[in-house]
Parts: sequence; structure tokens; C-alpha cells
Amino acid sequence: MNEQVLMVAGIAVLAVVFILVMSARLYRKAGPNEALIVYGFRGTPRVIKGGGTLVMPMVENCRGLSLELMSFDVAPTQDLYTKQGVAVTVEAVAQIKVKSDPESILTAAEQFLTKSPAEREGLIRLVMEGHLRGIIGQLTVEEIVKQPEMVGDRMRSTCADDMNKMGLEVISFTIKEVRDKNEYISNMGRPDVARIKRDADVATAEAERDTAMRRAIAAREAAVAKAQADQERVLAETLSMAKQSEAQRDLDVKKAEYLDMVKKQQATADKSYEIQTNIMQQQVRAEEVTIRQIEKEHEVKVQDAEILRRDRELTATVSKSAEFERKRIETLAGAERQRRISEAEGMASAIRAQGEAEADVILKKGEAEAKAMNLKAEAYKEYNQAAIADKLIMMMPDVVKALAAPLANVDKITIVSTGNNEASGMNQVTGDMVKIAAQIPALFETLSGMKLQDLLEKVHTMGGDKKPPIDVTPKS
Repeated sequence: MNEQVLMVAGIAVLAVVFILVMSARLYRKAGPNEALIVYGFRGTPRVIKGGGTLVMPMVENCRGLSLELMSFDVAPTQDLYTKQGVAVTVEAVAQIKVKSDPESILTAAEQFLTKSPAEREGLIRLVMEGHLRGIIGQLTVEEIVKQPEMVGDRMRSTCADDMNKMGLEVISFTIKEVRDKNEYISNMGRPDVARIKRDADVATAEAERDTAMRRAIAAREAAVAKAQADQERVLAETLSMAKQSEAQRDLDVKKAEYLDMVKKQQATADKSYEIQTNIMQQQVRAEEVTIRQIEKEHEVKVQDAEILRRDRELTATVSKSAEFERKRIETLAGAERQRRISEAEGMASAIRAQGEAEADVILKKGEAEAKAMNLKAEAYKEYNQAAIADKLIMMMPDVVKALAAPLANVDKITIVSTGNNEASGMNQVTGDMVKIAAQIPALFETLSGMKLQDLLEKVHTMGGDKKPPIDVTPKS
């Protein structure tokens, strides 16, 4: 019984496992990147996306359709002609995928379910290249090169209808490269390059100009700042030196005042010390005098006592001898005094005689000098014009000698003669000397105040000589 139960249980378990295995095999699942299309006895295909369904064996079948993004190059092998007729080669990249709605998935399944990815991309590329050719024919090279986003937008809008018919959508269309065989594109940028280069050169020149101007302004400001700093430094140094000079002056004044005060105090102290010293010396001397007076008083007292004693002794013993000696001494003292008085009177008489003699000599000397002055004055009164003329004439050799003295100091004379004229050469020197000598009478007339010829006439008249006057007028 137990064996039958176990057998039935085992068979049941095997049946359940078999059912589960068969159910697992019949249950098909679709991932997030694919769609599962189930078709069979129901007539209308079913689209399973992101889920699962039970596919009945024998009566139903299923196929998977990829919903992943398809990326491929769109590069027509033939040249494309622009609106300007320029042949260009365009390479682009397209990203296309199957739309996610069930209707589009069924449409794409009708178009591409039995085709391989390469065949599917080939069909799509042909459609994309056709539309790209049409769009390139409507644009210029400049628009294609400078506005690639506009080309992509046109491609997406133009291909949208055809892609919808195939259950597809264009995610993006990007132009990678545009080329031409005639270097149109490379030459197209030259004006811009030249303009940009020109603008760059102008900007560089302006920048250099601005830099130079700013450098000049900065240099000028730096120079002005340096000059101001130098002026301020010089002013500060001048003020500092002035302050130092004032401080030094005040210090010197203070030093002088202190030194004067110290000297005054030192002088006062020295004078006080000297006065005090003198006072002390005077006090000492006074004390010494007092001491001497006291000593003398004591000596006098002692002498008085001694005299009194001797007097008493002499009185008692030899009073007569003392009296005789006293008289003798008085006689000798009187004789000595008389002798000294005589000598003093003699010396006074001698000094008086000598003074009187010297005064007499001085008086006589003064009288002699006075007489000499009177005689000289009398002689000057009688000193007439003849004497003056004689004196002037006696001085003429000295004057001529003084005039010729510069020539005596000449060591060497070089004479250059240019002809046989008498006024040239050595004759010129002697002629100049004669002219100098001829000017002496005029000099004497200037000194004496009268003409020399009149003076000589008066001399001849005073001497009694009636000879004609001598002509001393200088000859030309």
C-alpha cells in the first residue's frame, strides 16, 4: 500500500515537473531591447514588448525584432552637385531605430523581419542617400560647410515620411566630412582667413600701440612719481638737515650756555675759593700776628721782668757802670743818626743836581731844534723861483734816467726793418727816446705851474744877465 502511494506521488511529481518544463519551453519572453511578434491560428499577430507570453506549440510561432539603435555611414560613392553646380563628396553618419509603438513594430516586421542586418542597413542607406542628394542639390557649398546642423534637420524632416512607412525613425543625422576635387572649399575660407589675419594684424598693431602708449604713460607716471619721490626725498633730507642744523645749533647754544654757566660757576667757585683762601690766609696771618703779638707781649713781659731784674741787679751792683754805658750808647746812636742824615742830604743834593743838569740839556736841545726850525722857515721864505728851477733842473737827469729805466731792464731787442726809411729800425728806438725827452719841459711846466721859458727868463733877470732867453720849446 505504501509502495503504491509512493509510486503515485512520484508519478505526480514527475507529471508536475514535466508540465513545468513544458510550460517553460512554451513561455517566451521579450527583452527591453526587442519586440516579440507572435503569429498563428489567431490571425492577427501579437506584439510583446518588455514582457512574455505563452506560445502554443503546433498552432503558434514567434519571431523577435530588435529595437536597438542602428548606426551606419551614409557616403554616396558618386559626387553630389550643389545648387552652384559644384561636385562635392559628403560623408555622414545616421542613427536609426524601429519605433516603439506596436503599429510601427508590425510595419518594420513586415519590411525587415526576414532580412539580415546588412540587408536592412543597405535598404535604409539607399533611401538616405537619395534624400541626401536632393537636399545637397538645394544648398550651396557655403551652407553645407557652415551649417551642417541645418542639413541634418532637413534630412530628418525629409526622410520622416519614408521612415514612417518602414516603421523607422531617424534619431540623428550628422555630416562628418565635405570634400571637393576643385579646392573650392579650401579657397572658400581664404577671404575669411585674409580678413581674419588682417583683423588679427590690426588688432595686434592696436594692441602693440596701446601697449606702447600704456608703457609710455606708465614710464612717464613712473618718472613723475620718481621725480616727485626724489623731490620729496630731497625736501625731507633738506628738512631733516635743517632740523639737524637747528638741533645742532640749539645743542651748541645749550652747550655754550652750559659752558658759560659752568665757567661762571667755576669762576665764582675759583673766586670764592680764592677769596676764601685769602680770608683764610688773612685769618692765618691775623692769627700769626696775634700769636706774634702775644709772643712779643710775653717776650716783652719776660724782657721787662729781665730788665727789671737786671735793673735791680745793676742798681744793686753796677748802677754807675750802666749809666756810663747808657750815655756812651746814646752818644754813639746820636753820631750814627747824624752821619745818616748827612749821607741822605748828600745823596739828595747829588740827585737834584743831576736832574737839573738833565733838564738843562733837554731845554737847550729844544731851543736848538726850535732855532733850526726857524732858520729853515726863513730859508724857505727866501727860497725863490730860481732855487725851484735849479732844483727842477737838477732833477732832470734823474727823471730821464727813470724814463729810460724800462729799456735798461730789456735783455734783448729784435729790430725788424722793412725799408730804408729813417724812421725804421734802430732810428725808431732813438727817435722814441728823443720824443720822450722832449716831453720833459711839459712835465716840468705841469709840476711848477708856469712855463719853463718864463722861469728861465726870470732867473737871467735876477742874475743881471741881459742875454736873450733860452728857447726851450720842444722841436717837432
